[in-house]
Amino acid sequence: MLTIRLSRIGKKKQPSFRLLISEKHKDPWGDYLELLGNYNPRTKELNLKTERIKYWLQKGAQMSNTVNNLLITAGVIEGKKKKAVFISRARKEKIQGKKSEQEKQTATKIDKQENSVEKIETETTSEKTEEPTKEEATALA
Repeated sequence: MLTIRLSRIGKKKQPSFRLLISEKHKDPWGDYLELLGNYNPRTKELNLKTERIKYWLQKGAQMSNTVNNLLITAGVIEGKKKKAVFISRARKEKIQGKKSEQEKQTATKIDKQENSVEKIETETTSEKTEEPTKEEATALA
């Protein structure tokens, strides 16, 4: 089966990708049938051979999810974007665990702040009640 996919080229920390067609199970850095364009994610520059891409799609070539999303954004094909990143069940559980821990921490911080505000309010009201007013002081004397 033929597939249109990206092959990374470029220097370290300066990625650039070739858009190429090759057999699905072949190495993306090895031999390929045809170069269909290139993509620079840093500058968002996308150069495509749209006629050749449409030709290969008519012949039954498949696309990777990332290439599908790029072609939809460029307007070469129409359709809905596909989810390009897969998150495993274990990773999802780990993320949910971190979120719940953060929610617990923020809830305890809010409770502490509310308690400190209540303490301050009670202290100020108790200070007011502890001090005798001028009328009470004259009545006591």
